[in-house]
Amino acid sequence: QVQLVESGGGLVQAGGSLRLSCAASGPTFSSDALGWFRQAPGKERELLAGINWSGGSTYYVDSVKGRSTISRDNAKNTVYLHMNSLKPEDAAVYYCEAAIGYYNYIPRDLHEYNYWGQGTQVTVSS
Repeated sequence: QVQLVESGGGLVQAGGSLRLSCAASGPTFSSDALGWFRQAPGKERELLAGINWSGGSTYYVDSVKGRSTISRDNAKNTVYLHMNSLKPEDAAVYYCEAAIGYYNYIPRDLHEYNYWGQGTQVTVSS
């Protein structure tokens, strides 16, 4: 069983930055691919960034590429998402999710992720 707890959300001014953290528990954390997703009201949950087991490979969608960094610390069982140049359209609930059984490959499909946390709200003021 994997449990994920996100933190670091809050109110940020447009143009600002934040760092989200996700603390994980479970026997396979260090060998699983992880992803950060977000879901805005009335919209589907979307993948933003993913990272393989070692952190040596990452993936970003175009909307956050160049202003986001996903990283992980397997010794601390924690994955991070650092975002810069925040825009009002970045406001959403942010989730970290684990893709159990995926090692080097970073899944792009939400349905390939097995566990997620309760989410952390990010609000961006213009």
